[in-house]
Amino acid sequence: MKKLENLIDFLLPLYVEEGKLGLTIAIGCTGGRHRSAAIAQTLADFIEEQGYAVQCIHRDIQK
Repeated sequence: MKKLENLIDFLLPLYVEEGKLGLTIAIGCTGGRHRSAAIAQTLADFIEEQGYAVQCIHRDIQK
């Protein structure tokens, strides 16, 4: 998780600098209801703490 946070922390300011208005990050696993949902939410929380607007959608959590 720390390596993923470091990558996002490095890249997001560069996306903003380039004028990008949005970024989609997808996290997946076989079932889509456990690890991927936990990682996606943790990452969304981290990005939000950095001051960015976040929308976290758990696409397959109801399956």
